[in-house]
Amino acid sequence: MTQSGITIGIIGSQGRMGQALAQAIEAAGCVLAGGVDRDGDVAALAAKSDALVDFSSPDALAANLAAARTAQIPILIGTTGFDDNHHALIDDAARDIAVLQTGNTSLGVTLLAHLVEEAASRLGDDWDIEIVEMHHRMKVDAPSGTALLLGEAAAKGRDIALSENTESGRDGHTGKRQQGAIGFAALRGGTVAGDHSVLFAGEQERITLSHSAENRMIFANGAVKGANWLIGKPAGRYTMAQVLGL
Repeated sequence: MTQSGITIGIIGSQGRMGQALAQAIEAAGCVLAGGVDRDGDVAALAAKSDALVDFSSPDALAANLAAARTAQIPILIGTTGFDDNHHALIDDAARDIAVLQTGNTSLGVTLLAHLVEEAASRLGDDWDIEIVEMHHRMKVDAPSGTALLLGEAAAKGRDIALSENTESGRDGHTGKRQQGAIGFAALRGGTVAGDHSVLFAGEQERITLSHSAENRMIFANGAVKGANWLIGKPAGRYTMAQVLGL
């Protein structure tokens, strides 16, 4: 449920997601506090917002978190392409404010990740897991943040570390597939908003769990729902699964 009258500021307002967010904020009955882009005054935006939604770039993360901490407001981060240093910055900020960072704000993908974790926990490592994703030709990071989110869900279900059990970028003579590994394949082309499939391949049978995004508004609507949910929460790091009560 959204809270009418709250103000939400957009970081990365001129991008495709930023424009979709502006529509979603209005549709939810919230107030758009404004938006900033590269070299914009994020601190001034934070000062007049009840929550921030960040779909900018990894390079801007430190400044965006600092602005939210100074204003003591929550921030939802939908930016992808983070490394361990970025996650350390988020962990540090979460000591002071509520932070929700996710590779995908779609409510459908959030439920998909829950189903993937459940399936992985119940099927043995003799079932191979492969994650296939496709996005538009302009996407620069691979695998996508959503694919990694789904990989983490599968790894959690199996109680293993994804970083130590990953196969991707196969080419040439690759040798035998590592048992228990989680494979990734990234496709790029056209204007695809986001397609993701998780395949569980066993002996003589296969299970496929998938999600197709038809419009960026699903991500924008989920982000606004998440930002609303964050308001009033104590400092900490949150997930979209918690927004859905999973």
